[in-house]
Amino acid sequence: MVELTDCEIEVLSAAEPPPFSLDERANIDEPVRLRYRYLDIRRDQMQRNLRLRATVNAAIRGAMERQGFCEVETPLLWQPTPEGSREFVVPSRLHHGSFYSLPQSPQIAKQLLMVGGLDRYYQIARCMRDEDLRADRQWEFTQLDMEASFVGPMDIMEFVSVAVLDAAEAATGARPSTIDTITWLEALDRYGTDKPDFRFEMTLQDLSDVFAATTLKAFAAPVVKAIRVPKGAEFTRSRLDALTERAKALGAGGLAWFRVTAEGLDSPLARHLSDVERDAFARVDGAVAGDLVLAVADQHDVACRTLGSLRTEIGAPPVSEGPHRYVWVTDFPLFDAVDAHGTPIPAHHPFVMPHPDDVDLIETDPMSVRALCYDLVLNGWELGSGSVRIHRADIQRRVFTAIGMSDEDAQNRFGFMLGAFRYGAPPHAGFAFGIDRLVAIFAGEENIREVIAFPKTQTGADLMTGAPSSITAAQLRELGLPVPKGT
Repeated sequence: MVELTDCEIEVLSAAEPPPFSLDERANIDEPVRLRYRYLDIRRDQMQRNLRLRATVNAAIRGAMERQGFCEVETPLLWQPTPEGSREFVVPSRLHHGSFYSLPQSPQIAKQLLMVGGLDRYYQIARCMRDEDLRADRQWEFTQLDMEASFVGPMDIMEFVSVAVLDAAEAATGARPSTIDTITWLEALDRYGTDKPDFRFEMTLQDLSDVFAATTLKAFAAPVVKAIRVPKGAEFTRSRLDALTERAKALGAGGLAWFRVTAEGLDSPLARHLSDVERDAFARVDGAVAGDLVLAVADQHDVACRTLGSLRTEIGAPPVSEGPHRYVWVTDFPLFDAVDAHGTPIPAHHPFVMPHPDDVDLIETDPMSVRALCYDLVLNGWELGSGSVRIHRADIQRRVFTAIGMSDEDAQNRFGFMLGAFRYGAPPHAGFAFGIDRLVAIFAGEENIREVIAFPKTQTGADLMTGAPSSITAAQLRELGLPVPKGT
């Protein structure tokens, strides 16, 4: 308590009672907090989060400057790019019927900076993607964006590691150890995902060899994978049924479960197994009495991803809890799916350099082409992605053709980029990671809205300002846009 005596009081600004308590212990509905965000920011937790964000940004900038990178701001009004997400567009007042796109990332701009001879670029970049919102995703987000010439994957991973570890040390007071590395295929085989969470076990075990000649129809599949759930034998039958339905929803034909007991396996399928098969399940990942074994028999990708999703849903702690476990994921495929017409879909974006040994497979066997790609993952959240870029116009055109883009379309959309390559583009590579996600984990928050000053809701609304909102008929006419009848 502070006692004031012999003083004059001047009212600088009148203040009404706030619509909710600013006490940290108060339980306030999030919509109310977002409606009065300017008051919510007064709370100690929000003050800490926003100041922590500033600390992280400063550490990142310091790390990049120290490594010889130059900060350059790239345009927000840009040309559409095929990055895999819907874009926000801005109508042009001077060119009716034409639109700018807000950048999903500065991808093409930073590649052109490499052509321009700026060997090391970075930016704390604002980006926009019109995709479904969730705990780790907002329409507007901020990323460290960087690019460098005459480098390979290991160089970029080292640059980024320095920035991330510097940020971690500034935010937490402790510098993490060296970041682990795993290939994309190893991550899929062992964790069932390309965003592996290293904080807990329950790794996928391959039993395909054991069941190669099985007579049991349920396991007659190209791949049989299993995971051990420690102490999972206590799961009720209703929960096991729910897990089975979840596996089917994920694309698997079904889910086999086995309770491990002192007497053997407890499961409707146990009596149909051979002694060798029964023993394999009983010993999965060192299983002991009281554990549960879950198994999926299917195509490789389906079996791995189904069990990977169940592994996370059952065993993963909240993303903000436990140690911070970073991991680099490398050696992604260039294409990871095909559309309804059988056209390959890029795993990242169409500017990724194919592995030099696989370039000749682009036309004949595109799904087997490897990419010079790498992702950074923290506690099961993808922080960011990067790759060696295509710097040759001939290879870029081949990739465009593979994804169904005609020469005319490629020229209309990216002629400026292909034209720049004619003047000698250096080999280059880059990366970008989400600062919102990184700060949220450092702050112990499960939702990135808690580290953003003025976020959107899960429906994309700004409850404080009322955005999005309509504009007047006069504004529509000025932009050359249709005016609703009767307006």
